[in-house]
Amino acid sequence: MNIKIILEGKIKEPYFKSGVEEFKKRLLNKVEVLEVSDIFEFLKNKSGVYIITLEIEGKMLSSIEFARKLREIETSGEANEILFLIGGAEGLSKEVRDLSDFKFSMSKLTFLHQEATFILIEQIYRAHKILNNEPYHK
Repeated sequence: MNIKIILEGKIKEPYFKSGVEEFKKRLLNKVEVLEVSDIFEFLKNKSGVYIITLEIEGKMLSSIEFARKLREIETSGEANEILFLIGGAEGLSKEVRDLSDFKFSMSKLTFLHQEATFILIEQIYRAHKILNNEPYHK
């Protein structure tokens, strides 16, 4: 299953960039991180995708539940790609939120989009380890 993290804006801080790159490397570049200026425009003409929006009002999951959710999407056959959408300073527009197949909250706290990207890719890595019964998850 292809996974893409789409964020509105750029990862500017070197420590977030290096952290994201480290987890991309650990995931053998199976996760792509795309920086866009307008997520709604990016989504035009997309089909066969499962859209997960990161929203404070979304559903919170444990790491194990998150791993199971990814497996569920993968095995359902309804999509060939998962898109995680992270808004910029203004958050996600209503039009983008309305396209969401699953609204996901990592916390009730608000994170910088750079920080959210780093946390999310680490959780995707953790989910990969959980699903493959490999050490890492504690």
